Amino acid sequence: MAQVRPMRADARRNYDRLLKVAAESFAEHGENASLDDIAKRAGVGSGTLYRHFPTRRALLEAAYVDRIEALGTRADELAKELPPGEALVEWLYEVCVGTIQVRGMKTLLGSAVTDGSQAALTACGTSMKGAAQRLVEAAQREGTLRQDVEPIEVLRLAHGVSTASELADGQGSSSAAICPC
Repeated sequence: MAQVRPMRADARRNYDRLLKVAAESFAEHGENASLDDIAKRAGVGSGTLYRHFPTRRALLEAAYVDRIEALGTRADELAKELPPGEALVEWLYEVCVGTIQVRGMKTLLGSAVTDGSQAALTACGTSMKGAAQRLVEAAQREGTLRQDVEPIEVLRLAHGVSTASELADGQGSSSAAICPC
């Protein structure tokens, strides 16, 4: 079995800078931010960016994995604090607002709502699907959610709300007002 060598200090700094600049760039320009611009702003060459992150999705996920995992953790916190139906509604609200406010996260939520694709197997997709499943099943046991509602459907609802908000470009509504979650 091959041993994984730890990153050199300079490689770790480059990696961390790339993540910081990528999160800023995705927030500013959305998921299609220029990768060459991200590398330049981070003070590294494009080759360094692609060595660490071979695809745009890999960079996007690395930039936002902490936020997505925090949403998964938040689902568990809400499940302890609120009755199951209320916990599901509050979590969906927070997912909607988070994906509306942080450009680029909508793509990661999109990976969670894709059935059977490789994208759905990302850490972000797995975290979101697991959180949705736990909350949906609890609300169904409680009787506040119909038995025929699937966890993937509630994630698709949140994705649809963030997509509609992006298309509307926030005209006439605050993110909190447009999220029916």
